[in-house]
Amino acid sequence: MNPNIHDMAARLLEAAQGHERFVVALAGPPAAGKSFLSEWLCREINERQPGIAAVVPMDGYHFDNAVLEPQGLVPIKGAPETFDADGLHQDLMRIRRADKSVAVPVFDRPLDLARAGARLITLEHRIVIVEGNYLLLDQAPWTVLHELFDMTLFLEVPDEVLEARLIQRWLGMGQDHSGAIERARHKDMSNARLIKTASRPPHIVWR
Repeated sequence: MNPNIHDMAARLLEAAQGHERFVVALAGPPAAGKSFLSEWLCREINERQPGIAAVVPMDGYHFDNAVLEPQGLVPIKGAPETFDADGLHQDLMRIRRADKSVAVPVFDRPLDLARAGARLITLEHRIVIVEGNYLLLDQAPWTVLHELFDMTLFLEVPDEVLEARLIQRWLGMGQDHSGAIERARHKDMSNARLIKTASRPPHIVWR
């Protein structure tokens, strides 16, 4: 049975009992709905136990264009090598220690840049939902993250749905129709195929 958002919130609360900090990975391909569902799930948990949950978005660890441009990586921004996986790893280790607040970056999609220290994970946040494309990728340097997660979820969405969402996303960001199709099919869907085929099996597949 595929859990709905209410069931998932209840399941995470139950699983987190007895943990000083419970870290959940919510992974999946681009346009699977990770940001939307992670924030919704966080709200559902906090409605049951106010202030207990927070979200850490992996997109905040995008390298800035100023770093990517000299390496010729701006055209493939969003691929695994365009993220600061080590920075995410270090922050998640600090979050797991649960001995002080940790400031994390948040990606501003309209501005196409990460805002440093845009969100604070406090000691009150016992359940931390980390959402992102490559959290379960079974390739270095991403594999070091896996031991930091108490529970892993993977959003499974059909390719045709992902492609349609991605085209709409690019159109919404000002791309013309042909450019939106090109970016969705040859950039984002390439990353989606990698995520679907090279990620470690999760505890729960969420359809």
